[in-house]
Amino acid sequence: MGQLVIREAKLDTVCGITSKLPEGDLPEIAFAGKSNVGKSSLINALMNRKDLARTSSQPGKTRTVNFYKINAFVKEEEEKRECPLCFVDLPGYGYAKVSRSESEKWGGMIEGYLNSSKALRSVFLLLDLRHEPSANDVQMYDWIRSAGIEPLIIATKSDKVKRSQLSKQTVAIRKGLGAGAELKVIPFSALSKQGRDEIYREIIRIVST
Repeated sequence: MGQLVIREAKLDTVCGITSKLPEGDLPEIAFAGKSNVGKSSLINALMNRKDLARTSSQPGKTRTVNFYKINAFVKEEEEKRECPLCFVDLPGYGYAKVSRSESEKWGGMIEGYLNSSKALRSVFLLLDLRHEPSANDVQMYDWIRSAGIEPLIIATKSDKVKRSQLSKQTVAIRKGLGAGAELKVIPFSALSKQGRDEIYREIIRIVST
């Protein structure tokens, strides 16, 4: 399938609640997850950048939809194939200090994006590998599927789970979402970069189809 190589990544568009979402011409992969699940760390790891996607010890800080243009290519033996794409960082959900009205506004914006973006190819839903999915996680999973998209589950913080427990935890995630063995779950660690190559392969497959 080849190897994904990132040449350049840059923040292209930032949208707030009242902003009109852009109509992009690049294939989009969106990232969704609760506020402290490690979404920015994953995006930075995939872009090979330390802090392009801003991380924070303060959950709930990302309250915008951020579009990152990725200049990349797929290296296949002696050849390379251009593979430009866009990462879309959706606002984190489930943060207790956000008011209900604001949370509903952001929820509406996320749901609107999922249902209206013509460039959206896939959604990577991030869940904490250590825990069963929360009610908010299940709601997001259902939203994504209702938009006609089968999400890829990225199970973050895998370095905090014993290797012998990985299989058990991925089964618990599928069960919590009401999904079967066909649901793809990739354990990922922002520290060791475990899972990054497998995620790259999924990106190539998604963008190439």
